[in-house]
Amino acid sequence: MSNLSKVTLYLSLTVLLLLSQKSHCQVGKVTVTQDPKFEQLLNEKRKINSSITINDRYKIQIFNGDTEASKKTLLDFKRENKNMDATIVFSTPLYKVWVGNFKTRIEAEKNLNDLKKKYPNAFLIKPNK
Repeated sequence: MSNLSKVTLYLSLTVLLLLSQKSHCQVGKVTVTQDPKFEQLLNEKRKINSSITINDRYKIQIFNGDTEASKKTLLDFKRENKNMDATIVFSTPLYKVWVGNFKTRIEAEKNLNDLKKKYPNAFLIKPNK
């Protein structure tokens, strides 16, 4: 090999070595900024999810309809029955108001008879998991 090609080879290797060192030494610092309203929204969602308990217990459906009427029914029910759970469940295309969280069918049927006086279309359900 001639001296010129040796110099060119060493120079090329040196340049490649320096470039490879620079390309592997990239350090990035990422800063994530989050809107405080996002945390509020997340907390509200957690509260709603914890109130929806679909398990092996019996419930009573007292209403089936549109969103505004279901909200009104839920508020009226909660105002009159402070000691009983109640929630709205969406099942396409309607909203349902489910009340109670009864362990046995007998307990649920006793409450169903009382609720039928105010909500004649109420019926007993056992939601699937």
